[in-house]
Amino acid sequence: MSTLPKRTAILVFLAFAFAYFFSALIRAVTATLSPTLTQEFALNASDLGLLAGGYFLGFSATQLPLGKWLDRHGPKNVILGLLTVAVLGCVAFSLASSFAGLLAARILCGVGVSACLMAPLTGYRRWLSATSQMRANSWMLMTGSLGMVASTLPVQWLVPLVGWRALFWGLAALVLLSMVLIAWQVPKWVVALPPGQDAVRATASYAEVWKHPYFRKMAPIGFFCYGGLVAMQTLWATPWMIKVAGYSPLQAAQGLFWINVAMLCTFWAWGMVNPWLTRRGLHADRLIGRGLPISFLLLAILIVAADGASTWAGALWALYCMSCTFVSLAQPAVGMAFAPALAGRALSAYNLVIFAGVFAVQWGIGLAVDGFQGLGLTEIQAFQTAMGVFLACCVASYAYFLTAKSHNALTY
Repeated sequence: MSTLPKRTAILVFLAFAFAYFFSALIRAVTATLSPTLTQEFALNASDLGLLAGGYFLGFSATQLPLGKWLDRHGPKNVILGLLTVAVLGCVAFSLASSFAGLLAARILCGVGVSACLMAPLTGYRRWLSATSQMRANSWMLMTGSLGMVASTLPVQWLVPLVGWRALFWGLAALVLLSMVLIAWQVPKWVVALPPGQDAVRATASYAEVWKHPYFRKMAPIGFFCYGGLVAMQTLWATPWMIKVAGYSPLQAAQGLFWINVAMLCTFWAWGMVNPWLTRRGLHADRLIGRGLPISFLLLAILIVAADGASTWAGALWALYCMSCTFVSLAQPAVGMAFAPALAGRALSAYNLVIFAGVFAVQWGIGLAVDGFQGLGLTEIQAFQTAMGVFLACCVASYAYFLTAKSHNALTY
């Protein structure tokens, strides 16, 4: 394993980050467009949850084969092939005339951008030092937050001028541009494994990943806490601000804008402090264990004080999302728990856990809101109860994280 020269590493990072920016924008744009799509296609809460979750359904479906493809063919070839599908998905979304068409297009988009984070992280596992990997992971997530920022007020301002269909044509063109940059800057993947254990691992199945105690320790918080963070940020924070807190669609878009700005700054800060924390022995498990409960407290405040804290709902959502970023440290930690030959499979398997959680939480909350309303609760009470169930799942997953045994060197 050889690291890249600094200048080359920066150019590779920028090429991957450009693609990840647009993948995050495509992921999150349904939150901003939710009032428009709800009105145009007469969507209910479960429809909206399924539409947003369709992206993550397609995304999750590729994760297991994606890991093998990355280990075998390398980040460059895999991401270029899949981004072609993302271009088709954006075009299909712009042409959709029914809910079924929108859902199919969102699934295609999810498939197409499914390597936009895993491809660079797999490459960084080979091309960067351990400290640089932690920083690069945080700054990739910062780039994703920048894409989510772009999906809020900029989209809210642009849609009345050009329409949401033209917006997706533009996204298709920009994804094509990102493919050109990746083809130009990212190095080829050379499979040169020495005989022995690494060679065995290169052809191993996912069983070695799934049975690893550290992977199992991190899986529940990845599903509920990390997946829930993405589900809130990319969908349910906006309906909460509108339906529960009484915001207008523009006010909700402004709230989401500042939520994503806060996330961008948080991931930038993580990238700055991660090397310092690592040198002082403050590894992922310890930071997650101490920091994640803050998110539970903030979500509980949001739920209990739904009426009284309506003015501060946007700020509370921002603080909740920021406090959830402790769990983002789990992803690179899982990758580093495995040999480089297995890194693609380990990272993709964990990504599958996360985005299966996103799909389950996004759709599940929509179903719960509709279901609780069907039982006679008001809309606000239905949202509160659905979020209460989600919070209970997060707390249970955290309890498992604290009690599960791990054979990894990073211990709580």
